[in-house]
Amino acid sequence: MTPTRDDILARLDRFTHPRTGKGLVTEGVARAVSIDAGKVQVVLDVDATDAAAMQDLPARIEAALLAMSGVVAASVLLTAERSTTPPPDPRRKDGPQKVAGVARIIAVGSGKGGVGKSTVSANLALALADQGLKVGLLDADIYGPSVPMMMGSTGRPIGRENKLIPIAAHGIKVMSVGFLMEPGKALVWRGPILANAIQQLLHDVDWAPLDVLVVDLPPGTGDVQITLTQKTPIDGAIIVTTPQDVALLDARRAIDMFHQTGTPLLGLIENMSTHICAGCGLEDNVFGHGGGEAEAEAQGIAFLGALPLTRQMREASDSGTPVVRLYPDSTEAERFAEIAARLTR
Repeated sequence: MTPTRDDILARLDRFTHPRTGKGLVTEGVARAVSIDAGKVQVVLDVDATDAAAMQDLPARIEAALLAMSGVVAASVLLTAERSTTPPPDPRRKDGPQKVAGVARIIAVGSGKGGVGKSTVSANLALALADQGLKVGLLDADIYGPSVPMMMGSTGRPIGRENKLIPIAAHGIKVMSVGFLMEPGKALVWRGPILANAIQQLLHDVDWAPLDVLVVDLPPGTGDVQITLTQKTPIDGAIIVTTPQDVALLDARRAIDMFHQTGTPLLGLIENMSTHICAGCGLEDNVFGHGGGEAEAEAQGIAFLGALPLTRQMREASDSGTPVVRLYPDSTEAERFAEIAARLTR
């Protein structure tokens, strides 16, 4: 019989906090606990000062959970709030740490939400795989992780040798904070803890071997984005925007953030560039048209391409099979293939 959530919590509370002596649940360290088909996921949120003394806890807890009847897999992730120590200088050898087994990292960002950044990230990752590359997709959009739904990934990653094994979907490796959350539950972590969790999803996941890892960033220019660019060598960033002025205003902020952190900009993609009516064939520039290309020229960065706003794109994203796979001969898939080809030249 599969244990209940209460059974898991009771087992967790047998482990005590090394500083307070209280059970982990009583102490409030166990922030996210989920169980699905016998696969248990636990996230322990601890203070940075306690992290060193608790490094052995994940392995011990995983062993205890696997000993429970009905548990077929267990994964425990330890996150620690950052200390007030300034971030490492990228020029120092102890600064940014490469992700093991990953040749290249491409970050996909936007100045604001609602521009289709995650849709672009998922389809771009698949289009790069169609170029013959080994590709991974990390959903770092911790405020609204939508990649699991877009990729049709409903499983839970398992742990092996202190590493999480990414989910395989449509021929690429996928990892998301959403896999570690209970469905429908909000993630109520503070910014520094979120940033630290992203670092663990980079370095504590068995990505190897990958030619490229596409990272879908949260919208905006917050702590997660800045920490990622300071602590991990990013080979290039892509900005996603829609054509209207309000989106372009925020896109400029994202471009400036990448400039300030020394991250190379690979270019800009204009999403929802135009809409063609499925019934009458009339083209309608709902959000304007050409603003992204003009902004790329003004910023001195490459314009990677324009993507249309279509029913097919929306249906594919909702179905769990991105448009590049669901409609491989479509105009949308062709546009993504062109962008992927530009990035691999």
